[in-house]
Amino acid sequence: MRPISLLLLVPFAALAWVPFYNHSLPNLFGFPFFYWYQLLWVPLTSLVTYIVYRKLGPDTRDDG
Repeated sequence: MRPISLLLLVPFAALAWVPFYNHSLPNLFGFPFFYWYQLLWVPLTSLVTYIVYRKLGPDTRDDG
């Protein structure tokens, strides 16, 4: 496993640590922090996955 693969743990840790975001303030467009924080990680996780995919290169990927 390459060190860049550890970047995939960032979204996992950010969402697994519920006490960090288990509150309602600050609101964003009427959404409590609890909800918009999780929704923010949807595109961020996609971005992190894309970055790791591109950095690994074709020699380490199994594209099928």
